[in-house]
Amino acid sequence: MNSILRPALVLFAALSLLTGLAYPLLVTGVARVALPWQAEGSVIEHQGRAVGSALIGQAFADPGHFWSRPSATAPMPYNAANSAGSNLGPSNPALADAVRERVAALRAADPGNTAPVPVDLVTASASGLDPHISRAAADYQLARVARVRGVPEAELRALVERHSEGQLFGFLGEPRVNVLQLNLALDALRP
Repeated sequence: MNSILRPALVLFAALSLLTGLAYPLLVTGVARVALPWQAEGSVIEHQGRAVGSALIGQAFADPGHFWSRPSATAPMPYNAANSAGSNLGPSNPALADAVRERVAALRAADPGNTAPVPVDLVTASASGLDPHISRAAADYQLARVARVRGVPEAELRALVERHSEGQLFGFLGEPRVNVLQLNLALDALRP
């Protein structure tokens, strides 16, 4: 029995050290050298204090700010420790009810806006943490934010343009805007 147990324990210990210690240390070291900001959590600082991460969304409910994509993490929105999609399919009545409620909230915040509501303003992403909205979602909210803030729409459109990110590698995904960074720039523009 000892002849069978010893090699198994040695292999277990060696693989544990390799995959549980050496590999994570190597990956962390390479990431800190190659991508230091991302490896440290992509923390966004404002006036000397951390206000969020460029990788994790935040809830904004004030009509004078751009609103984020809904979060699927419960009970606390944008909880990175609880990242997951809602797993509600398109035929699920709970999803349809949630979308109806979100559309109603958007319409109530901007009653004059009759444009179609972009899908990313009423549905959560697969992770439930998406910090970005599409350009269409930002454009949909322009009139409301401009009206509440007293900022000309053209000035606000230029701000959105400056904070827009293109497609990944020039062809993946769609142009998008990081909501936290946009709202911080908006606050700096007109508090």
